[in-house]
Amino acid sequence: MSKNFRTCDLDQPFLLPPSLQDWLPESHLARFVAELAPGLDLSKIFGCYGRRDGRGKAAYHPIMMVRILLYGYCVGVTSSRRMEHASYDDIAFRYLCADQHPDHDTIADFRRQHLPVLAQLFTQVLQLCDKAGLVKLGHVAIDGTKLQANASKHKAMSYNRMEEKEKQLRAEVEKLLAQAEATDAAEDALYGKGNRGDDLTGEMARRESRLKKIAEAKAALEQEAREHAEAAKKAAEEKLAERRQKEQARGKKFGGCPPQVPDPEQARPEPTAQRNFTDPESRIMPDGGRKGSFVQAYNAQIAVDSAHQIIVAAGITQESNDKQQLAPMLERVAQNMGAKPRAATADTGYFSESQVTDERVSGIELYVAIGKQKHSEGQPPDVMEPGDLSVPPAEADSAKEKMKQRLKTEAGQALYKMRKAIVEPVFGQIKAARGIRNFLLRGLAKAGAEWKLICATHNLLKLFRSGYRPQTA
Repeated sequence: MSKNFRTCDLDQPFLLPPSLQDWLPESHLARFVAELAPGLDLSKIFGCYGRRDGRGKAAYHPIMMVRILLYGYCVGVTSSRRMEHASYDDIAFRYLCADQHPDHDTIADFRRQHLPVLAQLFTQVLQLCDKAGLVKLGHVAIDGTKLQANASKHKAMSYNRMEEKEKQLRAEVEKLLAQAEATDAAEDALYGKGNRGDDLTGEMARRESRLKKIAEAKAALEQEAREHAEAAKKAAEEKLAERRQKEQARGKKFGGCPPQVPDPEQARPEPTAQRNFTDPESRIMPDGGRKGSFVQAYNAQIAVDSAHQIIVAAGITQESNDKQQLAPMLERVAQNMGAKPRAATADTGYFSESQVTDERVSGIELYVAIGKQKHSEGQPPDVMEPGDLSVPPAEADSAKEKMKQRLKTEAGQALYKMRKAIVEPVFGQIKAARGIRNFLLRGLAKAGAEWKLICATHNLLKLFRSGYRPQTA
């Protein structure tokens, strides 16, 4: 019996020119990104290209480069090398590249050079989400996660260890210098002057290079200690002045010790204060996913709208805890959206009297836990943390008591119960589903911009799945 098969000859030439539009189904994410990219404001990127006389090799089109970066971050392909390979191997990338193949250096250089503009895409995509009706600002949940820096924690050294290592290296350099002088003298006696014993110069150069790096790291830690002391001095003086005014108003002094005013000139880093030689601005932080484990990381913050899990504010910090992040994050929400949310929730790591009474959170119903909570519990706990001794006890108790009573209300319990279901799945979607668990770029500013790009693509995915389609000319 004869068989009838379609031809599958790999050497068969196309009878008609192939069309890129035939490569992907109409509902594919890559098509959505391709439709969206021309509508983004990329004028600052275009402004960086100077020559228009037709001479020189033509650059890759910025819209094409933005397409592959946005799609790459959407599907968890953030490495420039993987993007280059994907331009050959992945039909979606090949479609977005218009069958061109920018190499990984070109992709990495484009991302690095235009990173501030790429970070601003977060606001542009957020505005599109708002236009599509995906942002309501009725309830915003705030949380943070540790995202690993592009540096190993084994490349970090404590201040105490730096001092020990500095002494050791200086002794080794002095020893090598003495050996060099002895070698010079012996060789001069045999061969005459002119040979300095170059076999030792490489060892000395390596040690002197390490000494220089350690000295720079020590100086940076010492500067940070002075800056922290300056800030602590200012805060202590303000609290003392406020304490005196309240004591005058009530006619008697508060109990307890008044806040101590530190001297910045005497400030020294803690012996355990660490600095990383690969990414000095990253910090060693506890890994929430593995108890007792630490990572070299940044603390990535998000505020998520409850309606469709749209990220309405994003930022990173070098602080391992979240105590000072509540007001700044809610301020970013207001800046991005032009309005404050009606209510905001956060876990116990965000509670501090200064944050819940900050003027930046005025007009927002805050529901911030004041004690630790078991993961299985749906409502905030009643356990209270020890009071801040720098604040009069009556005032500290008042702030916590008000929050405790608010969390006990029916509305408070209902709102706080939803916090985990709003914000924590977003981290799961970024870290587990897309596989983005670390930054590629180093330094606080660059990592912060990359985090905004990561969050922009999270919102872009939400926009795509909502059924929204860009307006095409």
